[in-house]
Amino acid sequence: MNEVKLGLHTFGDVTVDDDGARTSDAQTIRNIVDEAVLGDQVGLAYFGVGEHHRHEFAVSSPEIVLAAAASRTERIHLGTAVTVLSSDDPVRVYERFATLDAVSGGRAEAIVGRGSFIESFPLFGYDLRDYEALFDEKLDLFARLRDETPVTWQGTQRTALENADVYPKTENGFPVWVGVGGTPSSVVRTARYGFNLMLAIIGGAPARFRPFVDLFHRSLEQFGRDALPIGIHSPGHIAETDEQAWEELYPAMEENRNAIGAERGWPPYSRLQFQHDVGPEGALFAGSPETVARKIATAVRTLGAERFDLKYANGSMPHSTLMRSIELYGTKVAPMVDDLLGRG
Repeated sequence: MNEVKLGLHTFGDVTVDDDGARTSDAQTIRNIVDEAVLGDQVGLAYFGVGEHHRHEFAVSSPEIVLAAAASRTERIHLGTAVTVLSSDDPVRVYERFATLDAVSGGRAEAIVGRGSFIESFPLFGYDLRDYEALFDEKLDLFARLRDETPVTWQGTQRTALENADVYPKTENGFPVWVGVGGTPSSVVRTARYGFNLMLAIIGGAPARFRPFVDLFHRSLEQFGRDALPIGIHSPGHIAETDEQAWEELYPAMEENRNAIGAERGWPPYSRLQFQHDVGPEGALFAGSPETVARKIATAVRTLGAERFDLKYANGSMPHSTLMRSIELYGTKVAPMVDDLLGRG
């Protein structure tokens, strides 16, 4: 199989310090830049920052944070996880990524999606009744902007464009992924526009996403497109032993899941659910380097993925703990995954 690249994702979770005190939003953002720098130093392929507009998360403008990371890194690719395209303007999104691509020396990537949170819609004046139409139309316009030639376009959710040009121009374009939670129509739409597919696997066994992978391949063929990369986004945490990783992760994840679950009607998170999630049939990649490497290799092999991005921040864990997880991911897990997949 093709080489598998390992990356990192964070939603910009507001953390606590080593004494358990809540970190300020400003310090959290500075820490995220340091985490990107460490990811670069340990040889990881990608660092993605999510966009959110609520108190649990510090980052509402990912591209600014990524530009800061670009100035202190050399090789790691930088992008989002995800950009909420539905409540943004595709022209402005494209311009921001083209600018990030320039300052990073061609290392920008975009992961766009509808997002799993809705705060941005009323914040920026969008009606949730237009949820589907907003994403459909804006993705269509974003796809046309990739050619970096004048665009004529008309829809129902924003003003029309007539022979409009967009600046700055990139030197070689930049990769675009669509984050998909697992609906067939989303997979087909991603193939139709020729974007890479990023599967958000946050519950259940990765193997259950295999039909969506097969659908993506069939759809690309039907649309007359060449094969395109498939990636996996899943949460996790790494420590020296399984027990240490689980004890570090569970309290933060329980707090985070219960806070969000109270809004969405989820049952309380439990140790029993957590132990299922970290097991072979769960979507939580948490444990020792050996445990996490085996689970990544299995998921990658099962889905034929070319990239695995670990959502390494999951609630209010200390920055020092996250840094150790990143270090182990790059120095221990990555070589083990190579060996397990027969490339070491």
